Amino acid sequence: MLLYSPLLVALLVFGLISLILRSKFSHRIQDIPNARSLHTTTTPRIGGVALIIGLLVGWAFLFEALTWWLLLPLLALFAVSLVDDIRNLSVKQRLFIHFGSAVLMVIGSGIAGQHGVLLAILVFFLTVWMTNLFNFMDGSDGLAGGMALFGFTFYGLAALLNHQLTFALLNFCIAAAAFGFLLFNFPPAKVFMGDAGSIPLGFLVAAMGVWGWQNGTWSAWFPLLVFSPFIVDTTVTLVKRSRRGLKITEAHRDHYYQRMIQAGWPHRKVALIEYSLMFCAGLSALVYAKTDLPFLLLLNWFAIYLPLMLLIDARWQHFQGAKVDSITL
Repeated sequence: MLLYSPLLVALLVFGLISLILRSKFSHRIQDIPNARSLHTTTTPRIGGVALIIGLLVGWAFLFEALTWWLLLPLLALFAVSLVDDIRNLSVKQRLFIHFGSAVLMVIGSGIAGQHGVLLAILVFFLTVWMTNLFNFMDGSDGLAGGMALFGFTFYGLAALLNHQLTFALLNFCIAAAAFGFLLFNFPPAKVFMGDAGSIPLGFLVAAMGVWGWQNGTWSAWFPLLVFSPFIVDTTVTLVKRSRRGLKITEAHRDHYYQRMIQAGWPHRKVALIEYSLMFCAGLSALVYAKTDLPFLLLLNWFAIYLPLMLLIDARWQHFQGAKVDSITL
């Protein structure tokens, strides 16, 4: 039964979303379009509820392999994020739980004892960053679900290659949950993930990344390259906003994927382009998973991301100029 747990998760998530969409609950959590939105119609934001519940049911068959420092913060983040989806909590309330969850993960995993306090502090901030990063990137049909599908699949493959079947299944279950969600979220989306899905997924990226690193499944840089399509977009965007004197916590539409869509690219095309990046980044990371970060690999990905960002920036400037010309006329 253990080997079929990912399939069970995918079916559960698919079934739960189908049921929720037919219930009154779907009308309680709606994503209403605003100035930051890339969609124009009100859409249920309950996909993350089914995703996490389905994942937890699938993980029940692997319960003995789970650790408290992963499961307890995950449940706390899911509960608080669901409340936030319904009631809109303040930034301080959300961040308190995010920081607390990262503290539990860092302490429970024993990073300080194995690798030193300074590295533990770095992992703490990276965990908080990744927890929120997934939420920042959850603004286009199929994007966050796709990153979870590709990213955790490569986590699982790396574990399989290292003969760690149970750890691989834990990751494949997350990927399977994302797949079940994507059946409703791939453009045109019928349902969105919401914070209840994106926040726990971001935490799992960091927590599973740390776990695999401690198990010797991969080197410390491996999770960063696997999820680099999200990390690069968010980090560069917020650095640019900070340099312009804008608040990084303020809602905006400055991410590269957002500008692509605003400039006229359809959600489906953006998703497929991002999927190709996710696949290539994950595959290249998998090849070198247990080695020290190869300089040429880092250089190659710099040579990929930089021209892409410059191309999108140029297209955006052209789009902005065309808008000004049309208004003037």
